[in-house]
Amino acid sequence: MSSEQRNSVNSTENTGLNSDARALQKALSELVRIYQFRDRRCICYHDVSVTQCYAISALVMHKSLTLNKLAEELYLDKSTASRVVNSLERKGYVHRFVDPQDGRALRLEVTADGRELYARIEQDIVEEMKSLITDFDPEVRSATIHLIARLARAATMRFSKNETRIKE
Repeated sequence: MSSEQRNSVNSTENTGLNSDARALQKALSELVRIYQFRDRRCICYHDVSVTQCYAISALVMHKSLTLNKLAEELYLDKSTASRVVNSLERKGYVHRFVDPQDGRALRLEVTADGRELYARIEQDIVEEMKSLITDFDPEVRSATIHLIARLARAATMRFSKNETRIKE
């Protein structure tokens, strides 16, 4: 293949990639927008905000975390994460304890009430997801889940390099 032919093929591939990237951006933006508006309507979902729900989820997934690690997980600065944890602690969903390996550090853990709340929220969300995907063939559901998981991993790798923290 000549250099001119390779350039033509690469140009066609880039046009297709640009078009697909634009379509993906539009589709993901619409999906995220819908979920953000849903979350805004449910600002206190089962007695917790969306951010508090993510904090409980991260703590359930990791068993326990330091405040700094939780802030990192949530892409928040430490002071914002601290306010989230303070609220969850007042509600009885999270407790702090001295780190057994480092007596100077505090760790966070979900309480039994927090785990019960998490289970209720997760069940509601699973039911919602079931209603969304019920009409899709099993192969399409599987491929969609796989694709979204890969996109999430790729985005995590790309955006974790930028270390963007949100102040609320």
